[in-house]
Amino acid sequence: MAYVNPAGEFSRDQRYIATRITTDGRDGYPVEPGRYRLVVSRACPWANRAIIVRRLLGLEDVLSMGIAGPTHDERSWTFDLDPDGRDPVLGMERLQEAFLNRFPDYDKGITVPAIVDVPSKKVVTNDFAQITIDLSLEWSKYHRTGAPQLYPQELRDEIDSVNDVVFKDVNNGVYRAGFAGSQEAYETAYARLFERLDWLSSRLEGQRYLVGDTITEADVRLFTTLVRFDPVYHGHFKCNRSKLSEMPVLWAYARDLFQTPGFGDTIDFVHIKQHYYEVHRDVNPTGIVPVGPDLSGWETPHGREELGGRPFGDGTPPPPPSPTETVPAGHGAS
Repeated sequence: MAYVNPAGEFSRDQRYIATRITTDGRDGYPVEPGRYRLVVSRACPWANRAIIVRRLLGLEDVLSMGIAGPTHDERSWTFDLDPDGRDPVLGMERLQEAFLNRFPDYDKGITVPAIVDVPSKKVVTNDFAQITIDLSLEWSKYHRTGAPQLYPQELRDEIDSVNDVVFKDVNNGVYRAGFAGSQEAYETAYARLFERLDWLSSRLEGQRYLVGDTITEADVRLFTTLVRFDPVYHGHFKCNRSKLSEMPVLWAYARDLFQTPGFGDTIDFVHIKQHYYEVHRDVNPTGIVPVGPDLSGWETPHGREELGGRPFGDGTPPPPPSPTETVPAGHGAS
């Protein structure tokens, strides 16, 4: 949920459910294979992070995933992609049911990603920033052989610092521009966004990844915004100083990640465009979804290997996604 203040500035409601699933179960929810279900939508950048991290770490067999459709109404995300309109594990039509099962008077946003306790059908958490960190640290016993270290101890302070500015100015910055309620608020958000993108371009000009020489949590968080930039944020949110494809360093960096197993193969451009253009009727009253842009460039050579770096460190790439979790044909970049 979010609101626009009297000055026209977009503000995101960040009151998420802070319950955590931990190794010691101190919040009442211990890590247990098969007990929980990660609910996502491929349209949502915040949920996309969890999809990528779960895949990179190889947690598919211990943490099942329910995929909601790309659009929703004021009540919540729905499981309209499933044959009978119900999640096959939770038996629910709407994610809202899991929130109300735990908090009957819940009055905040019904957001993805969310993790649901399957036996009780109650939501555990929707704290998207903590979810991916905990998948790395608390679920480590169940990581696949060769899983990368996405949040290594020695780099955590730097990862946290980069994540903080990227969230404020880029991840949330595109929304601050897109939902601005005044010209002044929009121009302030616009300037802040592109100043940060220029800073990121300078940082990435001489290094392959944001922090260290391997993929980390920081790259996952930036990628899910960059991959939506040209299809959505450039036009729909008026972030139009430059397309991503017109920012050489960031475009090459994003293509490098896109072509890395676990990143581009989670991206559903059809769902992404349907969500933003159909749901945000205050921004796009007609609900018309644009045909473009041309996505073929995502598969072109990026040249970032010349900077060195090892995508998975001492680990290995994840295997291909299972057939039930593969992005539908025609929804990706090719």
